[in-house]
Amino acid sequence: MTTTSTITNTRRWTMLACSLIAAMTTAVVVGGVAYLIPALHTQQGMSLAQASVLATIPTIGLMIAIVGWGTLLDRYGERTILLISVSITLVGTSAAAITAAAQASYVAIAACLFIAGVGSGAANGASGRIVVGWFPPELRGTAMGIRQMAQPLGIGVCALTMPVIAARHSVAAALAVPAVVTAIGLAAVVFGVIDPPTPSTTGATASAQRRNPYRESWFLARVHAVSVLLVIPQQMLWTFVPTWLIVARHWSPAAAGILVTITQVIGALGRIAAGRWSDAWLSRMRPIRLIALGAAAAMALLAVADWLHTPLAPALMMIASVITVADNGLAFTAIAEYAGPQWSGRGLAIQNTAQYLATAATTPLFGLLIGAAGFPLAFLVSAVAPAVATPLIPKDAVPQEELVA
Repeated sequence: MTTTSTITNTRRWTMLACSLIAAMTTAVVVGGVAYLIPALHTQQGMSLAQASVLATIPTIGLMIAIVGWGTLLDRYGERTILLISVSITLVGTSAAAITAAAQASYVAIAACLFIAGVGSGAANGASGRIVVGWFPPELRGTAMGIRQMAQPLGIGVCALTMPVIAARHSVAAALAVPAVVTAIGLAAVVFGVIDPPTPSTTGATASAQRRNPYRESWFLARVHAVSVLLVIPQQMLWTFVPTWLIVARHWSPAAAGILVTITQVIGALGRIAAGRWSDAWLSRMRPIRLIALGAAAAMALLAVADWLHTPLAPALMMIASVITVADNGLAFTAIAEYAGPQWSGRGLAIQNTAQYLATAATTPLFGLLIGAAGFPLAFLVSAVAPAVATPLIPKDAVPQEELVA
């Protein structure tokens, strides 16, 4: 049996890279359709609200299935469940592209995207468990920060390719991008992922591992609530910035895609820096508190700059985008550490479900708000969420592995 003491550092970091690629499949499936909103709005004649609903369909599929995937991860391990879930995602994404190319109905395309969303529900939790299982505590924040690059990198790939492909070819051609990324992710799982070792389950250790961490304290519930609030400005920017740049500020799709991609790359590096910061501070929650304050300030400044039509608005958008994504890896690490290997699948699934529920609920509302009142008010409204989150952030809790040591 492979253990943390027998695996080489090269193998450990290679597995992290494969986990990152696997997690990118969720990012492109859930976030990719948002980059077709301008094409759906201008080429297909959909309202922003209608296009936003279509972009939300994969999130709904993921949200319905993710707790079930988490339960399966706790029972059967990462590799098996990843192979099944990413395969389902590949079927859904491929079918969406084929169905769109055949000029099928809106409902048929939505159904394929729903299947892809259902399949994508295991990758985030599984990859997070792999990081916590294979990396020691003093490296987990950094490693999870690297793993969390999957989301901004996946969004960056979509931003760089999908609007341009849709403008030059078709929406159907653009939908091939998530299918290609998912195929690469499946190959990464097949050739690179090994289940982390599980601790022995005898005596006091077994008793501690079987405990329900949600009954012990409010720590996990508060982390979930904070993460829900912090994801609102993040998702608002990811979903509507391409439309803001292309429709409201009259940028070309290519220029908008390049700026968003640069922003996502910087955001990915920011997640690594936040993880390293948490390792140095030996704290996951203290950095989140500062990130929440920064997110509220950055979104409010963006709202004012856009209302005044200043040329600084795109730069402020980049700053806000980088800050609003920095907390995700810290929360993921804290949940997995506190919940332990017997509960981390469900804990991370609940985390993702809550965040995606917030995304599914707020994305159409922001579409309606933008259509009725414009982008500045939408930016300002999204600044309220991290301001509310700040006092809810808990103090750091003792990780499960320390409880059973």
